[in-house]
Amino acid sequence: MNKGVLLVNLGSPDSTSVGDVRRYLNEFLMDGRVIDTPWLLRRFIVGMILINRPKQAAEAYKKIWLPEGSPLIVTSKRVQTELQKCVTAPVELAMRYQNPSIPDAIRKLRDRGVDELFLIPLFPHYAMSSYETAVERVKEVVAKLAPQMRVEVQPPYGGAPDYIAALAASAANHLEAGYDHLLFSFHGIPERHLRKSDPTGGHCLTVSNCCETGSLAHATCYRAQCFKTVAAFVAKAGVPVNRYSISFQSRLGRDPWLKPYTDFELVELPRRGVKKLLVICPAFVSDCLETLEEIGIRGRRIFLEAGGKECAQIPCLNEHPLWIAALEKMVRRFLKNQPPS
Repeated sequence: MNKGVLLVNLGSPDSTSVGDVRRYLNEFLMDGRVIDTPWLLRRFIVGMILINRPKQAAEAYKKIWLPEGSPLIVTSKRVQTELQKCVTAPVELAMRYQNPSIPDAIRKLRDRGVDELFLIPLFPHYAMSSYETAVERVKEVVAKLAPQMRVEVQPPYGGAPDYIAALAASAANHLEAGYDHLLFSFHGIPERHLRKSDPTGGHCLTVSNCCETGSLAHATCYRAQCFKTVAAFVAKAGVPVNRYSISFQSRLGRDPWLKPYTDFELVELPRRGVKKLLVICPAFVSDCLETLEEIGIRGRRIFLEAGGKECAQIPCLNEHPLWIAALEKMVRRFLKNQPPS
């Protein structure tokens, strides 16, 4: 068997032009695992969103764009390069939406004779709108372009010791510099997505402490996995129990999303006496629009205008050596035919 590795992240527009941003948003939002409504209603909703959102998003992207392109793409390519230095199996990179595309990556691996693929979704936690859609899209493309290729998928790793060690190390300098409060801001999802992903059909969000009550639902519960990340991180990094909290960002539409909302917390924290705030975004392994612009620029402004004095976004793992080492360990288990952990 010839083995290969595929890293998949979310994606980004090809440029900051309104046209490219519109194409990206259209592909992203028309995914039935992102806006999970019947196609005709989804087409109407997305059509309304695309009237003004592309121009607004293009302006936001311009604030963070690098000379080489999108920060998410640039960083992900560097991670691919660093990981390739560590392993002999070919490593390809793809984005769930836009470029580099999943079909192009599968063709490259197929043409190199790969018939056993290890897929690493670059999403530490399970959510139908990120992890699940990436996995299912890869399987769909493989079935069409390389039906002989077997696919093995890295399970969610938001509580894995190697991931937590990398996350804590990447935040160490910021924590050591001092802070009043550490806010864990995860990407939000609609509450209905939790219920749809619940294999028991009756655990998620049925009681206030559902994430602390053992259940088979936790294997696909985004919220429970986010809480697990936080518990492991604060234990590893020694964060006092009264100096951190959790929130969820990037909501869309009027339906209830996971709470509390990050933008509301950024206003509320100064009222509780928080002057020096650190924000970490563990749902993202690479800095992107949601971290650099939504938190690092807009979020900081919201906090300062509400009376805070200092607000810093702790960078994502990006190319941190311990993150590359964690990815390498995942791949080496696969190359040795050991089950992914």
